[in-house]
Amino acid sequence: MSVSKIMTYHVISINIKTSIGQALDIMEKNKINGVPVVDDNKNLMGMIVKSDIYRFLIDEGHNKGYPVELAMTKNVFSVNKDEDIYSIGKKLRENNIIAMPVVDDNKVVGIISIEDILDYFLENTFK
Repeated sequence: MSVSKIMTYHVISINIKTSIGQALDIMEKNKINGVPVVDDNKNLMGMIVKSDIYRFLIDEGHNKGYPVELAMTKNVFSVNKDEDIYSIGKKLRENNIIAMPVVDDNKVVGIISIEDILDYFLENTFK
């Protein structure tokens, strides 16, 4: 089964030029820990999570006005919308990550989490 069957489609992403302060506000408002970062064409450029921001802000001279591009993780794991959930679950587990952006032609179309995969297996194993 492909990830497109169980992923979360409503994903909040932010532009690479968004300020760190705005990114924190978006995460707080939506009660999320991180978001994909995209360019003006909606191509995936990275991910930013609260811990990335806090580590960035600790450095002297850094403030919430800087763009997320300076604090984000650039080389992120992502999955294609047609990948099967077994390989995605393995990728999440082997790399000790809890969620990955789902892309179609490098455009973010959703997000898949370890919880999504666990829910799928629980629903389909214990019926």
